[in-house]
Amino acid sequence: MNTPLLMEHLFTYATTYYPRREVITRTASGIQRFSYAQFGERARRLSSALATLGVRRGDRVGTLAWNDHRHLEAYFGIPCMGSVLHTINIRLAPDQIAYIINHAEDRVLLVDSGLLPLLESIRDNIPTVRAVVIMGDHVDPAASPIQPAYSYEALLAEGDPHFGYPTDLDENSPMGMCYTSATTGNPKGVLYSHRGLYLHSLLLGMANTAALSENDTVLPIVPMFHANAWGIPFAAVWFGANIVLPGPAPTPAILVDLFEKEHVTVAAGVPTVWLGVLQQLDANPRSLALRMVLCGGSAAPESLIRAYEERHHIPFVHAYGMTETSPLATFSRLKTHQQSLSADERLAIRATQGFLVPGLEMRLMSDHGEAAWNGEEMGELWLRGPWVADQYYQDERSQDTFMDGWLHTGDVATVDAEGFIRLVDRTKDLIKSGGEWISSVDLENAIMGHPAVLEAAVVGVAHPKWDERPLACVVLKPGQSVTPAELIGFLQPKFPKWWLPDAVVFLDEIPKTSVGKFMKRALRDQYRDYMPNQAEPNPS
Repeated sequence: MNTPLLMEHLFTYATTYYPRREVITRTASGIQRFSYAQFGERARRLSSALATLGVRRGDRVGTLAWNDHRHLEAYFGIPCMGSVLHTINIRLAPDQIAYIINHAEDRVLLVDSGLLPLLESIRDNIPTVRAVVIMGDHVDPAASPIQPAYSYEALLAEGDPHFGYPTDLDENSPMGMCYTSATTGNPKGVLYSHRGLYLHSLLLGMANTAALSENDTVLPIVPMFHANAWGIPFAAVWFGANIVLPGPAPTPAILVDLFEKEHVTVAAGVPTVWLGVLQQLDANPRSLALRMVLCGGSAAPESLIRAYEERHHIPFVHAYGMTETSPLATFSRLKTHQQSLSADERLAIRATQGFLVPGLEMRLMSDHGEAAWNGEEMGELWLRGPWVADQYYQDERSQDTFMDGWLHTGDVATVDAEGFIRLVDRTKDLIKSGGEWISSVDLENAIMGHPAVLEAAVVGVAHPKWDERPLACVVLKPGQSVTPAELIGFLQPKFPKWWLPDAVVFLDEIPKTSVGKFMKRALRDQYRDYMPNQAEPNPS
């Protein structure tokens, strides 16, 4: 039957059939709990309040917020009324935030009270904004640098808890948008449709992926301003899971406490988060209910997977996606016939990004056409499907990324005969030395397998003879020491001689992007001329 796939269906189903399940938030004053029934009323009150402020179908409403219950209410209250949820990355520079707000033409901003200072420097540069709504327990609208401003809770108190949602929305109309950072130039906007996010949410409930269900308590560490927190809030609510939201700037210690006290079964975050949590667990082991930690954003080293599973008996699962793919595209699970392989063989497979999720198509393309699925030949990953974007929002750079119906991801990978994808690198991060390619990701993951190493990033730096050579930037664990020669020796059995880094620099911290990935561009700029002063390598 021709029934539209809308966000309102997820929301109404959850609040009707799971009214006792809970939204649990860490706040400055302690843990706050709302039942789904209460959450549903609050989301409808928000929709009512936004309508009173003049927000109409198709209007963009921006959010500058952490992972908390009010942000979750916006996740449903905005799209269910036919408007567009625009989650804004709070860690971007002020000029980029202003660009995003203007480019999206946000009509209203929902802002956590603690984030109001972000508006100070851009107050005169965002003319499309008609009102600011301040989210917090005790707020003073007069404190907003932009007026008129309103108290979120005061607006909800006057809102209609039975606000009706439109039934004639087009399932292909936009319900959300997020901007992805650009290598050069301004961020690029990605629109999400009701249909795409509906299908993506179904995907997260499949047994072959995350299998989210009413039995779970789910904690998305990944920010709700980044790629819809990987779509987890939509799916977790729809399927009746308890959802735990960690609030502002959670530390690894705070996260582990929440895992334990709230009996969290599924949590999701980037590798740098899981490295910090692992340090907490190693220092103070806990008995946790986690059936899965979901890791994405960049490849996690085998050593990290092994540490979680062998030392703490917590299953560790790789996934891969992009802002442009809503974001889930691949999921790493062993196939039935692989269960009998040796432990090392199973780990090697599970350290890949897995294979394509149902509903999507992919191609592996080299300069010479389709690359072979032999686990060795490299190519760029192309994707298409119902929750994959087909263009950037009002951006001429679309033509460089979306071609002939395919998303050109910019990720270089190999694919084995079983379809398992191993990301080799971003096209811009591959190191070309003497005409041959070197994967910075493979080197990083191997270096992070050394017991003294906390983090490692490998970048290509200019060399007068070989074009580029790898430089390893390393952060050691507290109290640990290792020499560059010892690290190179640790790598020697794993790689050809010409892959080995020519030098190792030790850093207190590796610069990271706004979503916790290593900022290799900053390292390349910093060490651009580092290598010519080193001994000449022998890449042979």
